[in-house]
Amino acid sequence: MTRNLIYGLALMALPALSQATGTGRIFVTNEGSDSVSVINGKTLEVEQTLTIGKRPRGIGLSPDGRELYVAASEDNAIVVVDPGSLKVLRTFPAGSDPETFAVHPNGHIYISNEDDAKATVFDPANGNQIAEIPVGLEPEGVAISPDGSRVIVTSESTNMLHVIRVPEHDIVANILVGARPRAAVFTRDGTIAYATSEISGEVKKVDMRANKIIAVEKIADEKAKPKDVMLSADEKTLYVAGGRSDAVIVLDAATLKIKATIPVGKRVWGLARSRDGSRIFSTDGASNSVSAIDTGRNEVIKTIPVGELPWGIVIDD
Repeated sequence: MTRNLIYGLALMALPALSQATGTGRIFVTNEGSDSVSVINGKTLEVEQTLTIGKRPRGIGLSPDGRELYVAASEDNAIVVVDPGSLKVLRTFPAGSDPETFAVHPNGHIYISNEDDAKATVFDPANGNQIAEIPVGLEPEGVAISPDGSRVIVTSESTNMLHVIRVPEHDIVANILVGARPRAAVFTRDGTIAYATSEISGEVKKVDMRANKIIAVEKIADEKAKPKDVMLSADEKTLYVAGGRSDAVIVLDAATLKIKATIPVGKRVWGLARSRDGSRIFSTDGASNSVSAIDTGRNEVIKTIPVGELPWGIVIDD
């Protein structure tokens, strides 16, 4: 049996996996204080702070919700945590400077190794490396299509979106975008992706069937340095972390026209959305806080103090 067929059969078997009940917690990496803040999703108060490796940045959950993964960038490692007990389960080496990652539907982790101009794929169950894919300089953002067939890795210095085919793990397209692309997100059907470019201050809409940019929106605020990007639950709205504009920018997902600007803390980096879409949360790096936003009113309902330089965020709901 070929390796690709085994990979495909494993993916087909995923629906049979049992899903853990979400803890309702919000997890935030604080790269300046080497910690993870654990926020109670109901009270919106920090209930615990975990000391986790050096310069934690990327963060994500396993498909079944039973494990939390944290990229400890300066330890060159992924730390695995039980989101219920908050105990560290294990740690495994993950290449040089694992900054950001995304979790594939089959459970594997796709990591951008910024120092080495490559993406690596690991099985977090045993820490084994599955694949290594050369990409452009300073890879940053990672996004995986919901069906698991495509992965986007952004390279900040090469100014490209690298489209990787799974399970072959080869690059099928290099899409040139604006200066310093940071993050990307797929629609549920995988036909469209959105990506941010920090220095050029742009958001791009990409046809993933043709691997072609079909729309570009330049953020009018000159202070804006778009970083994270996220779709609403109904996929009609796009939320963009505005970086130095100290705001979350709300765009129409179809046209990319700006619908609203939500003031938050300073230097907004990461975004996360509740499962029902009623709230989004931003990590406000220079304010050492997280902003909880009501999506119905497009306004901040609470500012939550966390550790130093909050960066990544994920919701276990």
